Parts: sequence; C-alpha cells; structure tokens
Amino acid sequence: MASLNVGNLGEYLREQRRAAQLSLRQLADATGVSNPYLSQIERGLRKPSADVLQQVAKALRISAETLYVRAGILDEREREELETRAVILADPSINERQKNVLLQIYDSFRRENGFAPGPDADVNAGAEAEAGAEADTGASADAGAGSDAGGDAGTRDGDDAGAATTKDQDPHS
Repeated sequence: MASLNVGNLGEYLREQRRAAQLSLRQLADATGVSNPYLSQIERGLRKPSADVLQQVAKALRISAETLYVRAGILDEREREELETRAVILADPSINERQKNVLLQIYDSFRRENGFAPGPDADVNAGAEAEAGAEADTGASADAGAGSDAGGDAGTRDGDDAGAATTKDQDPHS
C-alpha cells in the first residue's frame, strides 16, 4: 500500500500515544477502533474519518481539532475559530445568554474583518440577536452612566465607555 498524504498525522499520533504511555492495543481498547486499523493510520496507510479521530483524541486527551488539521479535514483558521468557540462555551463562570452574546460579538468582528461567521452562527442567530439587543441596551446605559460621571469614567476597570466622552475635554486646560 502506498502512503497517503495525511500530513504527519500518523507520526503525530504515534508520538502522542507513546507520550501517553499506551500501546497500540491499549489505544484500540480505549477507542473501540481495531488495533490493525490504528497501526495503518500511524504508518500513513489509512486516512481516518473524523469520528475515528475524535475517539482517538478523547483517548489520548488531546484536541480533536488538531488531529482534524493534521488529517486535512480542517484548516488551521477553522481550528482556531472552533477552539475559541469551545472555550467560550465551556466557561462555567458565564451563563448561556452571556455565551450567546459573546459568540454574536465574535461573529460580528469576524464579518467586519472579512471572515465568514462561525459554523453554528445561523443556528443560534435568533437567540443571539435577542441577547445582543439586551447587551446593546445595557452597553448604552453603561456608556451613558460613564459620561455622567465626568472625567472619572475612563478609570473604571475594564470599561472603555469613558474614552468616547473624554475626547472633547482638553487634558491641558
């Protein structure tokens, strides 16, 4: 069998498996993928499906997206976008509405910079638009409160609302 062009996926998988101190047989047991098939993947003789890569990634405790990139299923930019989305969605310190708002803002910036919105942007568009409207209303209220505070608005932690209100003020007067 001739070696397929799957980047250095096989070598990478072998390195990750050895780093995890797993034999091929142990990895096969952990993934439910046959030992001979895993061996062929490591030798570059087979190109695995996304499902197989996901099972292997889970067993090795590595990023499935990284494996997708190495297998040519996903390009690097898509991987970075998916990882960004995954981090936002996995954050336990923010609620679902806040996650949707963040994803909407992220997609908005991507569109503004000439990139397509994320793969699930259309799925949550209604909820995100509603959440975004709430966020916009809250942001304008915050900006208004900041401008009423005079010159101190720009000193609040993490809030740029005061930046727009201080442009008319001359710091040298």
